Amino acid sequence: MKKVFIAFRNVSFRYGEEYPWALKNISFEIFSDEWIAIIGHNGSGKSTIAKLINGLLLPQEGEIIVDGMPVNEETIWDIRKSVGMVFQNPDNQFVGTTVRDDVAFGLENRGIAREEMIQRINDSLDAVGMTDYILHEPHRLSGGQKQRVAIASILAISPEVIILDEATAMLDPKGRHEIMNTVNEVKNKHHLALVAITHDLNEITQADRVIVMSEGEVWLESNPRDVFSRKEELQQIGLDIPFIAKLADDLSSIGVPIKNQPLNHEELLIELWKYHSKM
Repeated sequence: MKKVFIAFRNVSFRYGEEYPWALKNISFEIFSDEWIAIIGHNGSGKSTIAKLINGLLLPQEGEIIVDGMPVNEETIWDIRKSVGMVFQNPDNQFVGTTVRDDVAFGLENRGIAREEMIQRINDSLDAVGMTDYILHEPHRLSGGQKQRVAIASILAISPEVIILDEATAMLDPKGRHEIMNTVNEVKNKHHLALVAITHDLNEITQADRVIVMSEGEVWLESNPRDVFSRKEELQQIGLDIPFIAKLADDLSSIGVPIKNQPLNHEELLIELWKYHSKM
């Protein structure tokens, strides 16, 4: 039976009494060893969810449970041992003069013994393919390399869930693809829960489940294929449709039957091959 690792129960939040509610009475659960994508337009509330999970913000109404603990001022430091967050701009997370120093920072704060610390640094950098850069200065790395180091720094503290808060937004398409593949490998190897906050529907294809936010509310909770199939509705709430979904629609409109909504190029090619083999 799956373990519920994160639970939002009727949670509402706003940034001040003069502001509208950023989140309005939302409820959902995230299981351990699950990849959840939380998507939505700017201002939909998705990044607020990330900060609430990690205790950077506390709700005005409702309750958040992480690893069996209610999120409050007394528990946030224990919760942060289980929850690691990677932000949009990795430069904001760097504190060390070298990659090694940066990955070591969180371990030193937790009083990890030196021998174990060295092993964790090496293992986490190896997991993201950055071992060769261990003595490099973080600010001299490329954007994708910086995000890999940020992920390694989180991985080193052995969290049970990693939150990516728009972590690929500053990267080009190739960099985004590489980071998401790296994250997927890390998740599967270490059996982590993964929460990916994004506005880019191209990043949800590998997720187990998708939560779509709109105007501070849960608009839809479903699987990626179902989300992709709701093209017109997604556009109405301000989300752009991935190229593959648009192409599948265009092909259908000229008489090429696409029975299963493709999530990627490979699935679209399979559908086209099925159609070609029947001609």
